[in-house]
Amino acid sequence: MIANYHAHTFRCRHATGTDVEYVLSALEKGLKIFGFSDHTPQFFPGSYYSYMRMFPEQLEEYCQSVRALRETFRGHIEIPLGLEVEYYPDIFPNLLPRLRDAGIEYMILGQHWVGNEENELYCGSPTEDETQLRRYCDQAIAAMETGLFTYLAHPGLLQFVGDRAVYERHMRRLCRTAVQTSTPVEVNLLGIRSSRHYPTEAFWEIAGEEGCSAVLGIDAHSPQEIADDTAEPIALALLKKYNIPLLETVPLKKL
Repeated sequence: MIANYHAHTFRCRHATGTDVEYVLSALEKGLKIFGFSDHTPQFFPGSYYSYMRMFPEQLEEYCQSVRALRETFRGHIEIPLGLEVEYYPDIFPNLLPRLRDAGIEYMILGQHWVGNEENELYCGSPTEDETQLRRYCDQAIAAMETGLFTYLAHPGLLQFVGDRAVYERHMRRLCRTAVQTSTPVEVNLLGIRSSRHYPTEAFWEIAGEEGCSAVLGIDAHSPQEIADDTAEPIALALLKKYNIPLLETVPLKKL
């Protein structure tokens, strides 16, 4: 790898390490580009605060920290400033100008909930419900059609355990939209490292047939995970099996 665009910080409350430790680990690995993309703050109406993302009041400090690291390591590594964003249609129009004002340079689409996390189910829970699968794909498709997301993270996160033909029907829609909108799909190395249910081979078979392009994402939640090379050969073998081109770098779609 020469580039990684998927990395978190302690601000999301389920990652560890300092920001500078992430950059030093990326340098040691030989990366030329290391993007921070912590879980975006979401500006929910009312008093709800998410348990797995930075708070809204942390956004300014996060941006300042990443920009300071960019200056410190200028000439050694590129450090774009991004966020991993769930597309929640009801509040996305309110989120977008706030991220633009903060100077966020790119977003990756990491859809962890269908609908809205405040009152709906996590996508990673096993389900045979076609409605959940359809809604996940509809939501990801709508997000990609905005033209604002640099790539789609962990597309196999929706853990559908029902009929394979149903899965294929909906995921083909998603993959076709990814191709039409020039949105690469991510082989998530955290999923491989942690033996999760994703990357889902059924998804990647469809992605290959539909002509998707792919990017590797470390999805780092600690500096030590950046140096862990065990997942990369498995990811590359998966892409080779289904003839999916790997993008070493990706153009950042501006907000």
